Amino acid sequence: MSNRNAIPLAPSAALTAEEVLSVHHWNQHLFSFSITRPRSFRFRSGEFVMIGLPADGKPLLRAYSIASPAWSETLDFLSIKVPDGPLTSRLQQIGPGDHIFLGRKPTGTLVTDALRPGRRLFLLATGTGLAPFLSLIRDPDVYERFAEVVVVHCVRQVSDLAWRTELEALLAADPLVRDQALVQLDYVPTVTREPFRTTGRIDALHDSGALFTPRVTGPRHFDPAGDRVMLCGSMTMIRDFAAKLDAMGFVEGSNAQPGDYVIERAFVS
Repeated sequence: MSNRNAIPLAPSAALTAEEVLSVHHWNQHLFSFSITRPRSFRFRSGEFVMIGLPADGKPLLRAYSIASPAWSETLDFLSIKVPDGPLTSRLQQIGPGDHIFLGRKPTGTLVTDALRPGRRLFLLATGTGLAPFLSLIRDPDVYERFAEVVVVHCVRQVSDLAWRTELEALLAADPLVRDQALVQLDYVPTVTREPFRTTGRIDALHDSGALFTPRVTGPRHFDPAGDRVMLCGSMTMIRDFAAKLDAMGFVEGSNAQPGDYVIERAFVS
């Protein structure tokens, strides 16, 4: 606002008050931001946490996937801008020096612990569903667990492809995983409402084989014998693709019972 939340918010047993370090507006309806990370805050790459701002004398909170890897000294988030959204209408106005609430207990199922061992890991995202996968692909453990990691990001317009430059460079500037990513990571951006080199929804890319670029080895379709899949984004995509995977013999996993694919049920109604 900077709000202007210049006065630090009061922490509680469930929340800390963290400072906004930077904000990047990708376009008129998409932005990302970075905040300080408490020294005691621990999370697994791919998890989400509650963040928010005060409203009518109490915290207004929403679940946001953490876009930074577990080793990062800061916490990154990706958000849409909803003009009349109770939280996002205000969150999109934050600036460096402002403060926001951060929950103390991250959680979630978009983590490698919820998957059985496999050879190829497909991370299928629409819109801001890319966030947890940005965390995962910068985690060295992912490249130890899987020989190939494929990020598929489906958006409406080209400017919605957040972090496109870094992903097209296969994380060449990342200090921990750049060597592994150069060999093991593949990035497949696709756009549905503007001309682009790849167009169409994720299910159509799978069915046509376009999802499997020349960098991807193995079968040109999903195979439960060696493939593992994570889904994050629109409820329609998650519902439809989960049904597709079920029909192909994939088994949904969880933290309690690892499987072949996972979704973040906290975001699905």
